[in-house]
This record gives sequence, C-alpha cells and structure tokens, in this order.
Amino acid sequence: MHTSPGAHPSDGAVKTILVLEDEPDVRRLVAAMLAGHGYKVLTAANGESAIKMFKRTKQPVDLVLLDVVAPGLSGPMVAERLTQLQPGLRVLYMSGYDNTNVVQRYVVDKGHALLSKPFNDRQLAAKVRDMLRAESAG
Repeated sequence: MHTSPGAHPSDGAVKTILVLEDEPDVRRLVAAMLAGHGYKVLTAANGESAIKMFKRTKQPVDLVLLDVVAPGLSGPMVAERLTQLQPGLRVLYMSGYDNTNVVQRYVVDKGHALLSKPFNDRQLAAKVRDMLRAESAG
C-alpha cells in the first residue's frame, strides 16, 4: 500500500475521511484512491446516510469529501449539519458543475475547498493533504 505524507501524522494515527458520492462507480474509485494513500475511508451514497455514519463512527472524522449535488440532502446541507456536530471540520466539495454561485456561497464564504471533477489520484491526494496540513497548522 502506498501512503502519502500527511496520511499519518507524527502521532501515527490514520486520518479518517467520509466521502459522500451518489454515483456508485465514482464513490468506489474515490474511496480506493484515498485508501491507496493510507486514509481510512467511510462512504455514503446520500446525505442522510452520511450524517448517520458520521454520528456512529467511533473515531473522529478528519475531513469530509462531499459531492455538491446529491440526492436528498445536498453536500452543502450535509456540511452544515456535520460542522454543527464537529466545529472546525474540514470540508472538501467535489463537483462536475462549474457554478460560480455555488463556489462562492458554499466554498469561499464558508472557508471550504472545491475539487472539480474530473480529477485524478494525484490531484485528489494533493488537495486532501493540503487540507489536512491546514488543520494541523491551524
């Protein structure tokens, strides 16, 4: 298994990422990419299950990777609920839509980040690593 710098902080703990993606193939691919870099990955197909999983997990979630457009509760709606449960939670959105209004309202204004689809393994790993570094520095 290939682990990237940042997947394991100096204390040796594995970082946990919750992925919300409604498209099964994309969800599996993103989870495999993240796991390949040494992260523990939790996956959800919709917003309701993402929130339930977040509440049930024993270990803290270090970052959530949320599809902006998801059935039921959208990524931004899920982020709002999860950040109420865990203030300071790092939120990374992914979207295939180039909607500057969404980017401004949910990403820039809230201090979150966006990864535009399609992305490759290297782009995903770099963005996640940067966000987790910001967490440890902040």
